[in-house]
Amino acid sequence: MKSLLFVPGSLRAASSSRATARALIARLEGKAETVTADTGVLPHYNADIADDPKVAAWIAQVAAADGVVFVTPEYNYSVPGVLKNAIDWASRPAYASVFKDKPCFIVSVSGGPLGGVRAQGHLKYILSGMLSRPFADKEILVTSANSKVEDGMLTDAAILDFAEESLTRFLGSL
Repeated sequence: MKSLLFVPGSLRAASSSRATARALIARLEGKAETVTADTGVLPHYNADIADDPKVAAWIAQVAAADGVVFVTPEYNYSVPGVLKNAIDWASRPAYASVFKDKPCFIVSVSGGPLGGVRAQGHLKYILSGMLSRPFADKEILVTSANSKVEDGMLTDAAILDFAEESLTRFLGSL
């Protein structure tokens, strides 16, 4: 069974990103092994820090996964700082990091009508710059996300069905 590392882009426990990740993980039960990363424990990126155990654990999680699933909100037209910080930690050494050739799947969420499409574009650009492999498929955008969360889970069946079909194709490509 393939393993997926889910990386929510928000720290807030009740965020729509985490609710979306939880709902997608539930949909993948029996299809993939899943782990959710906690990027909030990482220190601010600093190349002077060489042996932080939390950073080492994060890099090991990325290395162990067959694929990485990012579920990111859009903050100020881009990805949140906590997500970029985690990516920066795992992006070294340049062009030979744990992300090189790593298959990545992107979902974006937003409280607005565009569903985080700008953050998704930025994340694809960042991941491509590290030589990872963003999955080429239909974009998964969760619009008006805050109104679609109940009891900590995204409830929009149409979006979840659409995302599950794409995630199934992603799993098949691993």
